[in-house]
Amino acid sequence: MYSDFDREIGEARVEQERQARIDAARAALQKHGREVCECGATISAARRAVYPSATRCLDCQEIAEKEAYLR
Repeated sequence: MYSDFDREIGEARVEQERQARIDAARAALQKHGREVCECGATISAARRAVYPSATRCLDCQEIAEKEAYLR
């Protein structure tokens, strides 16, 4: 059986992990995108204007979305 101490440690760990996910999400919202895609192509200024945190060019983004949809 678990003791109260074990339960408290578990609850604290869950809370730390939750806070870490919140902090990561906040950082991602504030993150600025890149000018160069992961594939090496330049991300267009128009795409960056519409989606400032873009890390992929339009072609790579379409491929990533298709792969995610097919899973």
